[in-house]
Amino acid sequence: MAVPARSFQSWRTVVAPGASNADLCRRTGIKRSTLGQQIVRGKVSEITVVRVARAYGKNPVEALSEFEEYSDLLGGPWLPSAAELISQVSYICILETILARATGGKASGTGCPDLTRHPHRNAIRSWFEAVDPGDLRQQLSLKTGVAPQNISAQLSAARLAPELAVEAARIAGASLPGGLVATGLISPDEAGWPRNGQQEALAALTDSELLFLARDRLDGAGKQLRKYEHDVENELTLLENLG
Repeated sequence: MAVPARSFQSWRTVVAPGASNADLCRRTGIKRSTLGQQIVRGKVSEITVVRVARAYGKNPVEALSEFEEYSDLLGGPWLPSAAELISQVSYICILETILARATGGKASGTGCPDLTRHPHRNAIRSWFEAVDPGDLRQQLSLKTGVAPQNISAQLSAARLAPELAVEAARIAGASLPGGLVATGLISPDEAGWPRNGQQEALAALTDSELLFLARDRLDGAGKQLRKYEHDVENELTLLENLG
């Protein structure tokens, strides 16, 4: 969706009064050509708003909420559920937690995994499935006009447009900034997530719940790896046929 360039220009004069495009680009690391093209086309991407907000000391969630398209970000559900928190934990961290429990915490020296060492490569799909009441793709499609298969394609490609993520959260009654965390647009801290929330959510699971969670995550990771290997094999075959 992005935000209207006119609204962005009004917002930036408040956030960075007197700053030129060159000043903004120097502070944010955005290419001048990229910013110029977005303004000319009349649509400025959410990541541009986020980077400008960060560069000038403003919370990105609060910054996005100043645009009509995201005006309810601060007024809607804010804190994530336990399911949302766990959805952002990689299978490696889940396995570390299982091992730590099995060895009394001796394997890693602590009962909590280091979440920052293992980025979650399937975070978007995991979050979507965690908040899905059962028909989220269909409801999201009806609400936004994006075909269900296109939504599925985005999830399979480990991406989801910010407006779709927020709309999905609205439909599911989930934390509105949660989808933006899952997509990587904003950080858990910027979204106001509790500092040790993910570790505490994992710790609250029973041993059987933790094992079933690991099973499901490993199954998903296995399917992704098989698809990747299949794609690589097809590419190699194509190259061989081309000579």
